[in-house]
Amino acid sequence: MSTPDLFLDSSALFAGVVSSTGASRALLLLAEAKIITITISEQVIVETEHALARKIPRAIPAYRKALRSSNLRIIPTPTLADIAPHLDIIAHQADVPVVVAAMKAQTDYLVTLNRKHFLDNPAVAQNSGLRIGMPGDALAWVRDQLK
Repeated sequence: MSTPDLFLDSSALFAGVVSSTGASRALLLLAEAKIITITISEQVIVETEHALARKIPRAIPAYRKALRSSNLRIIPTPTLADIAPHLDIIAHQADVPVVVAAMKAQTDYLVTLNRKHFLDNPAVAQNSGLRIGMPGDALAWVRDQLK
């Protein structure tokens, strides 16, 4: 059995860092224990740090520590050439590189808290070929995979 590989967008990574409980945090802890792999792109790192700097600047040291301790697989942000064929994959253009990164990394699951752009539009999952869900959904999926 292969290790489940989940791609976290910035909303899920943010939640995992700022909360000591919850499914996003549980996913980071599972990655730290090397039970699952969490993949993020360089774009996700930057977006998350910017959000933390705006909302909870005191959390930045914990965020950086979490990046180091969670054994994250960090991939490059997709190039414009990578993104160009997929511009219609999601309505919010800023999220196209996130979806393309998850596709290129061949992850099992894209984890997000972004209902409006990802979850309320089932075409995103259908067109990308990705499982997409909230952290709790992803955690339940991981449990099923590890049985």
